[in-house]
Amino acid sequence: MKTSVKAPAGSVEFGKTAEDYARHRAGFPEEFFDRLTALGAVRPGLRALDVGTGTGTLARGLARRGCEVSGLDRSPAMMEQAAQLDRDAGVSVRYVEAPAEATGLEDASFDLVTAGQCWHWFDRARAAAEARRLLVPGGRLVIAHFDWIPLPGNVARVTEELIERHNPDWKLGNGLGIYPPWLRDMGVAGFHGIETFSFDVDAMYSHEAWRGRVRASAGVGATLPPDGVRAFDEDLRRVLAERFPAEPLAVLHRVWAAVGCRPG
Repeated sequence: MKTSVKAPAGSVEFGKTAEDYARHRAGFPEEFFDRLTALGAVRPGLRALDVGTGTGTLARGLARRGCEVSGLDRSPAMMEQAAQLDRDAGVSVRYVEAPAEATGLEDASFDLVTAGQCWHWFDRARAAAEARRLLVPGGRLVIAHFDWIPLPGNVARVTEELIERHNPDWKLGNGLGIYPPWLRDMGVAGFHGIETFSFDVDAMYSHEAWRGRVRASAGVGATLPPDGVRAFDEDLRRVLAERFPAEPLAVLHRVWAAVGCRPG
């Protein structure tokens, strides 16, 4: 077994996948926000920054819980999709184009910094130090993931095998959905009282939605050329029809989060 912590080689451009990402990628379930609320990390009126926000799924969840939220990303295309989804959901999030390692935002200006599904794309030491700089004393950093879980013969693993055939450079398969190295990142940056939680859920996808969700992944739409994406998508359509004909698909996912506090 392995825990994948390295980003794949090559150029990864999530802006190319923004439409599929916005339409098809499931966000963190409500229980995730319930857990953070129970820990005291989320409450109404709290100032939150979601780094690597993408299409804003985590940022919107915080806004629905009454937080004053800013989302930060390097992709304008992703944040354009996020802003439209915010309008549809009736929430407001401020978006900033900047890297997580050098945000340009003021010291001690947030009570909470979150990073969902993105920590492995950063220069992790610099991102952790920047998060500490941005937080008030007692503020919290939350690094979280919502990963499909591949098991022999399940739809996630069969999909991964297809990605690996179409994109041999993709090295993020067979993950466990837990990330112990992130705890060291937090500790080295000076965060204290670090704790983790995880739980498994089934995310329900139609065939069309699962294909869109996988097209939006780093191994497909963010790295393959357009003809490669089309070839992959057709192969996935055929495999789903042959091996997993029932809809919706119940795709096993794991929520995992690490929560650390800035001393003060």
